[in-house]
Amino acid sequence: MIPPHETDHARWFVEHMHPHEPSLRSYLHGSFPAVRDVDDVVQESYLRVWRARTAQPIASARAFLFKVARHLVLDRLRHERRSPIETVGDLSGLNVSEDRPAVRATVSRNEKVQLLIAAIDRLPPKCREVVILRKLRFVPQRDVAARLGISEKGVEIQLTRGLDRCRAYLRKQGVESLFDDES
Repeated sequence: MIPPHETDHARWFVEHMHPHEPSLRSYLHGSFPAVRDVDDVVQESYLRVWRARTAQPIASARAFLFKVARHLVLDRLRHERRSPIETVGDLSGLNVSEDRPAVRATVSRNEKVQLLIAAIDRLPPKCREVVILRKLRFVPQRDVAARLGISEKGVEIQLTRGLDRCRAYLRKQGVESLFDDES
């Protein structure tokens, strides 16, 4: 026999959650086209709402469901961005055209450049802008200061902080130097 509070909980779920499923799926497809499996997100959202409801009442079922689903999707996208690795069962089946040292060096350099881009993306906005302008676009310090409305000393400070954060991020990713000829 099912305890009465369990049947009430199930009834609440059917009455307050299930009617929102079509609009939730539409929202997920429209707002997050990169999500591969909307069904998983919907089911995981239901599970989390179920657990939350057993702990305390939920004032707005629809708002809470959408919030849970949005957080799940954002977590998944962050995870995929951090580790975009797809597993392969048999490595011998991979089509590798060349395995010469020059090719390995090029691939390694490209991976390092991608990590550098990720490091720059993680910088605070003003710091990122200074690093991009000074180090990638070679804009003179005086012009960067004028463009951003900060002092030249402020440009120096932002550049130093940005480069230090980029180096720390790269080290954390296992990159000691960007190019093989650096020590």
